[in-house]
Amino acid sequence: MSMKNDENNRIISPEENEEDNIIENNLRPRNLKEYIGQEKVKSNLRIAMEAAKKRGEVIEHALLYGAPGLGKTTLSHIIAKEMGSNIKITSGPAIEKTGDLAAILTNLEEGDILFIDEIHRLNKTIEEILYPAMEDYALDIIIGKGPSARTLRIDLPKITIIGATTKMSLLSAPLRDRFGLIYHLDFYENEDIEKIIHRSANILNIPIAKKAAEKIASRSRRTPRVANRLLKRVRDFSEVKGNGEIKEDICNHAFSMLEVDQLGLDFIDRKILEIIIDKFDGGPVGLSTIAATTGEDTATIEDVYEPFLMQLGFIDRSPRGRIATDLAYQHLGKKRKIQGKIL
Repeated sequence: MSMKNDENNRIISPEENEEDNIIENNLRPRNLKEYIGQEKVKSNLRIAMEAAKKRGEVIEHALLYGAPGLGKTTLSHIIAKEMGSNIKITSGPAIEKTGDLAAILTNLEEGDILFIDEIHRLNKTIEEILYPAMEDYALDIIIGKGPSARTLRIDLPKITIIGATTKMSLLSAPLRDRFGLIYHLDFYENEDIEKIIHRSANILNIPIAKKAAEKIASRSRRTPRVANRLLKRVRDFSEVKGNGEIKEDICNHAFSMLEVDQLGLDFIDRKILEIIIDKFDGGPVGLSTIAATTGEDTATIEDVYEPFLMQLGFIDRSPRGRIATDLAYQHLGKKRKIQGKIL
């Protein structure tokens, strides 16, 4: 049976979809004080911004990396606001030609911030145009071809480039080295997720019980974007099945219908574990075999589903393939077989 599924339609997907844009614009913190979690990043960022202000300079180029939905775009907006700067937003895939980047850079003003999401997806030619812009605030344009080609240098205003990536390993070393500030955004603690849920509920004018917020937080995969999306879904259930207030029993009913369990696993996550356990005796089993059995491609299994299962300690990697751990067996209520015996 094929499990083909649009990742952006999964309720617990950390990837952004169009609906999230509307939600996040309303709920996005406006300054560091409102931003919940990531305390080490905030402390270091606060010092960097204050130091730049005292020197009367733009803040250094910054690179934010971490899993989707942890607040990289939000932090870039906060940096711009705290520095009193305008922000221009683009992404690696959107910059297809050198002329695209040149047009963006030449339209920026002194102190502006250029935020490049998915910066690891910039092609090599675009990267090389970006190097002098970051180092010398200059744009080098090659005119002509062959032996008669010459380089024209255009001065740019002093700006800040903020790059965001979910795949630090795919960023080239020369580009990475040009960022003075590099911050890793980690998964949130449940306590911080609960605070985010209460803050969002307050902004959206949704009455919510403490136990209900705890239940949503435990299923949010330690990711604010998922927490806000689940909050909105549970609100729908509370308005139809209850009186509009989100209570514990409404949460239980909603998550049962959404097929999201107490750890934030959905049908697809559990199916992957069941395939490893039931069809391959817990593994090891190769990634390509899992992909063929589920109907997904290997990249989707490795980049989308596997990281959270590994974070929970449900899957181990070995040279021979993936192995379901004792925790996975316990979560699914299954018994491990060893040499034909059930333990």
